[in-house]
Parts: sequence; structure tokens; C-alpha cells
Amino acid sequence: MGNLSKTKIILVDNNEQMRKTLKEQLSNGEVEVVADFLDAISALNYIKENEVDVVVTDIVLPNIDGYEFLEALNKLGLKYRPKILILSALSSDNFVNKALNYGADYYMVKPCDINVLKERIKELKNGESYKEAVTEIKTIKPRNKQLEEKITNIFITVGIPAHIKGYQFLREAIKMAIDNPEIINSITKKLYPSIAERFETTASKVERAIRHAIEVAWNRGKIENINALFGIRVYSNNEKPTNGEFIALVADKMLIEGA
Repeated sequence: MGNLSKTKIILVDNNEQMRKTLKEQLSNGEVEVVADFLDAISALNYIKENEVDVVVTDIVLPNIDGYEFLEALNKLGLKYRPKILILSALSSDNFVNKALNYGADYYMVKPCDINVLKERIKELKNGESYKEAVTEIKTIKPRNKQLEEKITNIFITVGIPAHIKGYQFLREAIKMAIDNPEIINSITKKLYPSIAERFETTASKVERAIRHAIEVAWNRGKIENINALFGIRVYSNNEKPTNGEFIALVADKMLIEGA
């Protein structure tokens, strides 16, 4: 494809409004958003059948995350491999370096300057390499931001997908356990009802959703990742932690690491 042709890009983000906004802002005479997807599997199927110049994708995605997306894309062995630009709210060095090591060509942090994003897309299309470059990543982040990123990293590692209800409930439960470790001893009386009130649901639905999130992680078979992450107890496919155990494990890990 010649450089004079339109730059064909696809967007992968589970936030519909984000995809809509980017589509409106990026589309111009030089760039054409040919497709947008909320999950990476749909994007992979599209890439198999169509030429794409640049993929703009988040890391936190349903079904498979951005790292697994990069791995799967590498295995396709495409003659014309699209450039991959990660656009994510995750900004720690761990996320960035991991993405670049998995084959991403550039990494930008949300929210970004749309003109800078356009420029990077254009430059990637023209073959310029930015393996060492990352834009506007702040080295000092508020504690809450750092904590959110650490929890997200754990969820990605153990295989808890972002689109299920238990993801948000579990995140909230872990943050509450970090702020008040004693709440682990009052899960049914305090923790579940507090989360339920915040999300306008019931304590029993919170409990079931968290249980489902943990089961999804175990069913996805990332037991080695889970054991390596915690390193204090060996779990098997048939041995799942209780909700309280899992929340306590993650909260303890965060506290030990200075959350």
C-alpha cells in the first residue's frame, strides 16, 4: 500500500462512547476508521480478512486482554501486519514495557491529545518506529491511581475479564479491604452490603458476582499465573479460594507492596 493512500485504522475499546468519539475525531481526508470493535477476538477476525494499517487498542478488554491480543496477532504470521498503538488509561512502566515487549509499536495514555494521536498514527503508517517512546506518562501519580493500576494488573494476570459485573465489585472489595483490613472478618455483614449500596444492587448479587469472577479466572486456566502472583499457596484447577480468601490475598499483597 502506498503512503499516499488513506491510512486504514481499526479501534478496539470496550467503551462505546470512546470508540464513537475517536471515530469522529480521527476521520479525515488522510485517515479512515474502517471498523471498530469492543473486543479483540472480533478485531482479530477482521484483520485476518482485511488489510489494516494501524490498530488503536486498549489493554483492558473483554474475553482476551490487550496482551493476549498482541500474542494472537503475532501468531497470525500476516504478510502485512498492522502497526499497534496502545491507548490506555494504564500508565505504569510495567504496563508500558510489557505491551512493547509483546509487540506494540507505540503506547499512549488516556486522555490524550487527539492531534498527537493523529500524528502518531500517520508516522506509524509511514514506517517510523517508536519502540522506546511513550507519550506524556506522569512519573508521579496519586495513590488511588497507582492502586487502581496495581489491581487491574492483578486482574489481567489471573484472567478476570473487565466486562463482567464481578470485576467492579471485586475491585471495590479489595480497595475496602486495603483501607480497612478488619472488614474481611465482616464480609457478609459489612463488605457486601456496602458494595451493594454503592452500586444500587443487593448483597447477595454482589456475593454471586464476585464468586463468578473468581470462577471465570480459574476456568480460564491461568493457575500458574495465579500461583506465581501470590506465591504463598498452591491452587489447583479444582481448588478455588473463597471470596474472602481471594480478597484478602490481593489486599495483603497490595499492603505488602506499599498500597
